[in-house]
Amino acid sequence: MHILPPVRPERSIERLTAVLEPIAEKVKLAPRKRITWKHKGRQQMYLFQEGELSLLRASDGLLLVSVFEPHLFGIAEMIQPTQGHILRAERESLILRADADEAAARFREQGVWEDVAALLSYHTAYLIYRDAQVVQQRTYSVIRSYLQEMILLPDEVRMRITILEYIQDRTLLSRSSILNVLSALKQGKYIAFKRGGYLLEVGHLPESF
Repeated sequence: MHILPPVRPERSIERLTAVLEPIAEKVKLAPRKRITWKHKGRQQMYLFQEGELSLLRASDGLLLVSVFEPHLFGIAEMIQPTQGHILRAERESLILRADADEAAARFREQGVWEDVAALLSYHTAYLIYRDAQVVQQRTYSVIRSYLQEMILLPDEVRMRITILEYIQDRTLLSRSSILNVLSALKQGKYIAFKRGGYLLEVGHLPESF
C-alpha cells in the first residue's frame, strides 16, 4: 500500500508561532551550524522562519527531514526530552528561540493545546511516512521515492546538492548501490542529471526495476 505524505497543519503552525513570537529571541544561523535543544541549561523550542533547516538523528547524523517553510520544532522535546535529534542549518537561516517552560505556560494561557496536538500528530505521521519509504524496502524502491521527492524541490535547492548526497544523507544505502541504480535509470532515459550529479528531470519511474 502506498502511503501519502501527511498534510502540514498550516493554521496550527501559524497560531502557535503567533503565541510564541512575543517571548522568542531572533537567532541567525550560519550554514552547517548545529543546534541542540538546550540553551544555557534550559530546554528550548525553535521557530524556523527562513532558509533551510534539517532534523538529524543524533546517534548517527541520519537526515530525517529538511524544511523550507516556517515550522515549529521542540514540542516533543518539551514534553519528553530524549535528546535523540539535533537541528542543522543547511544554508544561512533565521530562527526564533523560545524557552520551553515559558512556551508551555503560554500554550495553557492561550488555550492552544489542540494546535499542539495537531502538530505532534503531523510529526508522528511524517515519521510513519518516512519509514514506509525506507524500512525493509528494496534499494530501488528507496531511491525511487527520494528521486520523486527531490524533483519537487525548488531548482535553487536541487542545484546545491547532488542526487548521491541527498540520498546518502537520508538512508544507509551504500554509494555504489545508489550509483548503480542512477546509472541504469539514466541509461533507460527515466531521469536526467547534469555533470556532477545534479537532478534535472524525473520521468515516470517504474514500480520495480
